[in-house]
Amino acid sequence: MPELLIDFITSLDGNAAAEGWPGWWGLEGPEYLAWLRASPEATHTVLMGATTYRLMSGFAAAGEPGTEPLAGMSKIVFSTTLREPLASANTELIARDAVEAVREMKSGAVKPMRTIGSLTLCRSLLKAGLVDRFRVVVFPVITGSTGRERIYDGHPDVALEMVNSRTFDGRIQLLEYTPTVLSGPPGTAGP
Repeated sequence: MPELLIDFITSLDGNAAAEGWPGWWGLEGPEYLAWLRASPEATHTVLMGATTYRLMSGFAAAGEPGTEPLAGMSKIVFSTTLREPLASANTELIARDAVEAVREMKSGAVKPMRTIGSLTLCRSLLKAGLVDRFRVVVFPVITGSTGRERIYDGHPDVALEMVNSRTFDGRIQLLEYTPTVLSGPPGTAGP
């Protein structure tokens, strides 16, 4: 069964974005960008929702650093509001329930999958128990006044077992875990 990786970037206080800040909060360094360009999951099919698709398409059109690898990757966008043809190359539109579609893809696909952003999509895939690996890249900024899109709001309780960590440019932290969705706090109910 192919792997499904949830992949987030976040401020230290758990926001996916912040009003008025550039992509990666303007803190992407050469080591981090080189890692992105090397596409550690270049063979993965990228899953995203409509909001993230619009955002990433805009970043790519504006020549935002680090968006080049995404252009050549296979992408699936889950949306009932977008219409084909989509502007981004190698992109398929699926206009039905994402959890059921991903469940079918995991049972029949040979390529691993990963998300980019897409908080609602990630939340639903995690709740459904479809996620094999959870990765977050933490940028060294607190966006208390301007932050938006709190990543973990609405997520179930999840136990995380660390499988990898790395520091880029002496300040950006990558953390990878295997997740186990919990039915309640430890000691009150089983996972």
